[in-house]
Amino acid sequence: MTPLERFHACMNYQPVDRVPNHEVGVWAQTKLRWKNEGLPADDLHWDWFTGEQSRWDMDPREYIPVRYDMIPPFEAKDLSLDPGGETKVVRHANGVVSRELITGAAEGMRASMDEYLSFPVQTPDDWTALKKRYRAASPSRYPQYWEQFNLPAWKSRRHPLILGANCSTLGFYWRAREWMGTENLSYAWYDEPRMLHDMMEFIADFTIETSRPILDRVTPDYIFLNEDMSMKSGPLLSPGTYREFILPRMKRLVAFFKKAGVPWFVVDSDGDCRLLLPMMMDAGVDAIWPMERPSGMDPLALRRQFGRDLRLWGGVDKRELAKTPADIDAHLRTLEPLVAEGGFIPTVDHLVPPDVPLANFEHYMQSKQKLLRGEKF
Repeated sequence: MTPLERFHACMNYQPVDRVPNHEVGVWAQTKLRWKNEGLPADDLHWDWFTGEQSRWDMDPREYIPVRYDMIPPFEAKDLSLDPGGETKVVRHANGVVSRELITGAAEGMRASMDEYLSFPVQTPDDWTALKKRYRAASPSRYPQYWEQFNLPAWKSRRHPLILGANCSTLGFYWRAREWMGTENLSYAWYDEPRMLHDMMEFIADFTIETSRPILDRVTPDYIFLNEDMSMKSGPLLSPGTYREFILPRMKRLVAFFKKAGVPWFVVDSDGDCRLLLPMMMDAGVDAIWPMERPSGMDPLALRRQFGRDLRLWGGVDKRELAKTPADIDAHLRTLEPLVAEGGFIPTVDHLVPPDVPLANFEHYMQSKQKLLRGEKF
């Protein structure tokens, strides 16, 4: 089977030669550890997980590089260096000002969460001004000459094609949180409902109109909407808030992509989003990723609860990869029923953290390849 045929067959619960072999990525600090443990420097790139010549026999995928970000962005700059030199205050291209840890940073990835100090939207006037940075379908949002150079290959592809690179096609909660911050947004649902309704409408309109020129010429295999709207113990907004503000716009967004012929609509949310899943499924969402195990997102329990209408991606507990090879194999064996049933693509439940030795990850990939083929290990 081609990677394209394999992907759609798995999603449709049809027979496959093996389940697709997908992963998402690793921390930059993990790359450095693996380099010290013998991984060739030439292999330190993200094409591990998407390219035709993947190191670990991954199924290739291709992302259409549409820009859904601010154009123009804010000027990114260091604002101050804190005493001691371990942290600095930075304004990022999205307008967020944060204090970030310098110690342990690698390739722009910090070893801990930033301390967020301010956000670009604090008042309705700020929101009015920010909208000007999101002109939909601007030519600068698309690859140059994509219709001449990219389109023929996209139409004759043998691998899945995804609209937007990872973490580019941002969802309703993600964008609002990025514009306002988690705490401010949590109040704004109640204190500024008119502005929040306008935000949700704007996000739907902007995503639709920016996607339309691509969808008029080619049909991707899925759209991957990044939301990250949950924490370890549950959603970061109530089901009632989701129902009022997001659900009507989510239905409209999913309907647009389905009408354009896109077969699958996938949502990315860290944490425990189980309370929101019935509404997402009602909106037409087909799959959820990454099913973080530390948050109680057990893929076998999710299949029992939500049935085959919800496809499942992820669900491999990253914590198990730091243990022994026997622990890794025992964990993977618990997923055998889902792999056999279909509609499930096992991956690590987020980026691979730096406590995972290269030897453990290589063992994981060897055992996972057997799991995907239905072989014993």
